[in-house]
Amino acid sequence: MSTKSSSAAGETRGAATRAALVRVGLDLFGALGFEAASTRAIAAAAGANVAGIAYHFGGKEGLRLACADHVAATIREALAAAMRGAAEPAALTPPAARARLAEIIEAMIGFIVVSPDAQAIARFVLREQFEPSAAFERFYAGAFAPMHERVCRIWAAATGADADSVETRLATLAMLGEVLYFRLARRVVLRRMNWPDIGPGEAEEIRRVVVAHLDAVIAAVRRAPS
Repeated sequence: MSTKSSSAAGETRGAATRAALVRVGLDLFGALGFEAASTRAIAAAAGANVAGIAYHFGGKEGLRLACADHVAATIREALAAAMRGAAEPAALTPPAARARLAEIIEAMIGFIVVSPDAQAIARFVLREQFEPSAAFERFYAGAFAPMHERVCRIWAAATGADADSVETRLATLAMLGEVLYFRLARRVVLRRMNWPDIGPGEAEEIRRVVVAHLDAVIAAVRRAPS
């Protein structure tokens, strides 16, 4: 094998090891907490040498930050299509802005509620709500804050409200939170709905109800005196 081929193979193995460590770290940090998730357990579950954590990330804290970056990148990718558009939100007509919000809801349901990959992400994010660290700041700044700011501007185009107002920020957080509930309280939802799981059919039922709520709130805001 040539030196060039050997180097490429090494880089491929290194990338695979790094990805495996992030995947397992994300799962165990969320399930057990940062302190309880040992580097030995993470490395074993990832099929890697424990020294690989220091080699690839500089240590356990570096791995946690890499997990946070992965969360931010995954969320951006999952919602990229719904967040797209050459026109800035302010240039959208109210019907077009409402349609964009409905697309965002559908994309969130498809990823956060339906995708199995979202479970580890949800646990990691939830853990950071109760035990915030530098990782929280990474995924907040890398995904949540810019995503919410854009949703607020789209909301303003749909309703005529001020994009920076308390009401707009709360209304959009409530809209996003309504979708998140179906992941965070998944077992409650399954029991109350007598669903074995949440697949495409169940997701469509959720989408229909959440979008109906969206339309009702938009109509109420547009009727309210300015």
